[in-house]
Amino acid sequence: MEIVTTIRHEVLTLPAAHLGPDNPLPALRPLDEMHRIEDRDKKDLPRDMARQIGYAPLHSLLPVPVRDGYDRDRAPRSLDALVIENDRLRATVLPGLGGRIASLVHKPTGRELLYANPVFQPANFALNGAWFSGGIEWNIGATGHTTLSCSPVHAARVPAPDGGEMLRLWEWERLRDLPFQVDLWLPDGSDFLHVGVRIRNPHERQAPTYWWSNIAVPEDCRVLAPAEEAYHFGYEQRLRRVPVPEYDGVDRTYPPNSTYAADYFYEVPEARRRWIAALDGDGHGLVQTSTDTLRGRKLFVWGRGPGGRSWQQWLTEPGTGGYCEIQAGLARTQLEHVRLEPESEVSWLEAYGPFEARREGDWGAVLDEAEARLEGVLPRADVDAAYAAWLPYADTDPGERLAAGSGWGALEVLRTGWKLPGTPFDESTLGEEQQPWLHLLRAGSFPEPPDSRPPGGTLVARHWRDMLETAPATGLTEYHLGVAQWHGGDRAQAVRSWERGLAHDGPSWPVLRCLAVADREERHPERAADRYALAFDDLCREAGEAGGGTAGEWTAVVAALGREAIEALLAVGRTADARSVWERLTPATRARGRFRLIEAGLLLAEGRQDEARAVFDAGFEVADLREGDEVIGRLWARLTDEPLPERYDFRMRPTP
Repeated sequence: MEIVTTIRHEVLTLPAAHLGPDNPLPALRPLDEMHRIEDRDKKDLPRDMARQIGYAPLHSLLPVPVRDGYDRDRAPRSLDALVIENDRLRATVLPGLGGRIASLVHKPTGRELLYANPVFQPANFALNGAWFSGGIEWNIGATGHTTLSCSPVHAARVPAPDGGEMLRLWEWERLRDLPFQVDLWLPDGSDFLHVGVRIRNPHERQAPTYWWSNIAVPEDCRVLAPAEEAYHFGYEQRLRRVPVPEYDGVDRTYPPNSTYAADYFYEVPEARRRWIAALDGDGHGLVQTSTDTLRGRKLFVWGRGPGGRSWQQWLTEPGTGGYCEIQAGLARTQLEHVRLEPESEVSWLEAYGPFEARREGDWGAVLDEAEARLEGVLPRADVDAAYAAWLPYADTDPGERLAAGSGWGALEVLRTGWKLPGTPFDESTLGEEQQPWLHLLRAGSFPEPPDSRPPGGTLVARHWRDMLETAPATGLTEYHLGVAQWHGGDRAQAVRSWERGLAHDGPSWPVLRCLAVADREERHPERAADRYALAFDDLCREAGEAGGGTAGEWTAVVAALGREAIEALLAVGRTADARSVWERLTPATRARGRFRLIEAGLLLAEGRQDEARAVFDAGFEVADLREGDEVIGRLWARLTDEPLPERYDFRMRPTP
């Protein structure tokens, strides 16, 4: 049989914003993560669900940096893409952006099966910040959108089970230190894209893992999933069981019927086939199904309220139509982590393709007919057989490399000597970020940077912390050691390491900033403000002495530390010192939306209410506004009793 599947490079040109630099300051403070619930809600949950909600919650982003340097200045830009297609389907993959499937087209009908975002606009929805909407994304790591949303992954050609080719994507997930892979292939003549996924735990300890495949589809649809109940989670952070399809007098399987953003985690009966579909008014759309390991199914809606509409417009081009998400995960909800035993792995198969079924009528009859229709076009047994056929190919070494990811996996493989068939992390992928840690691994000491620049990121896993503890003490080593100790929960020892770092030659601002964060966490705001002021003074001196090719790095760190310093100084009423920090930021930094908001708060603290109001009237956009963050509304309420203007209304819950 002739195999007609092809894989090729393509360039996708979109109106795209700049990603900008990562935040150079280590993320020491706890996560501002919306997907958490009160203990009172856990007592009514199934035991396994409650246990997994309480298992290994993520308390820190370390070692991953925060990505908050992006903007909203979109211009036509080229994105590298990989296209895999046969005579039935064409999938466009973005290896530089987490391996996202940006488009899935059914060629015989010309239908786009996904919500294909016409722009690339990062927003603050990933665990570490930058995230963008549309397509199919692979979420691994911990509760929330993956830190790899806007990062490159490795890609290569691999033989497929039917003799054709697969597109393999793989990377090292840094929050949990786990390698994973995603294999995409199109069986000859098939209407379904097959996706084999594997997560490995090479450690000699248990590891928490997490996976949700998120599929954006046009929101003017009805979502079908084989369930009579769901767990509803809204931005009030309550998890409760509700009936499906109708809840509170409204059929929630139609996304436009909801007012506020919400998650519906479907309770799929144990023996029932795992699938979810989104169908338009004519009964056409997309279906996703899988082997039973991927047990969870979910609908996310933005809602028709002002906040949901604002976010939809924020993430795409106004007037291009909204979207919702249908999703599939390892657990029943996205609040859970799954235990992965030592030196083990978990894997499954997913399938995506066009679907046509009746969507109106009695819920049970609609589901039965849809499931029978799915069985006719893709039998459940065929999915299981495809998974069994793929497993032997999961270890196949990749062929032609099509894209390069990070060097973090290569560093871990060098450290441990792990053999990971199918997902090689070659030494050739080591880059500048890994070099000081490679030196620590091989020479036992942490090197000073070759030129004047801010310290890079810190590796915080226990084995790296142990190496830092035995390395010769320098200011930079004590700084990194303190960050690793802080991440490990030994805050007192971290403070001692940072205090020792002050006694060494070199810049003091990195450890002063860490000590300031520790003071804030221990509720010593005055001392924190003092240290922030000293840190910012020292940083400005060092940045003024630096230059050349590192100027951009200094601009980013001055902006990041300045933002924290102003917040800490205003918290204790030191408006003059906060103004001094503000005045030393560059004009370009002060013009950014986040800093315009900071300026309004500073003016209000100075008693200049009319000038603070004028900032709002002039207009600004906070590019890195966090999902669920109501900071704009709170500041507006301090200025006036007037309703919050629509352009600033991103509230995702009912107004208290």
